[in-house]
Amino acid sequence: MADRSKHSAPKKIAEERIAVLFGQASLAFPRDPAMSNRYVELARKIAMRQRVRIEPALRRRFCHHCYAYLMPGVTMRVRIHHGSVVVTCLVCNKKTRYRVGRPHVRET
Repeated sequence: MADRSKHSAPKKIAEERIAVLFGQASLAFPRDPAMSNRYVELARKIAMRQRVRIEPALRRRFCHHCYAYLMPGVTMRVRIHHGSVVVTCLVCNKKTRYRVGRPHVRET
């Protein structure tokens, strides 16, 4: 069986580059929103090519319909509705719902 450590280096580099691209997208957004959309596109291409998942915190920063970078109040609207967070992309008007669970309380 092949050693998995040989193939983990490109994936680790891809994860780092994806994080850097999302950081650059947040910095570039006030000046040029189209450039931040391009950074999201590049990050997605890297993730798909290397078959790496984009971490959940970064996945919520772009619209999964039009791939626009989401900035609260500018390109996205956030509402809470029946135990879910509803994020509306103001570019394509697509709604995405994230379930909000109750924290588990341990009885001692």
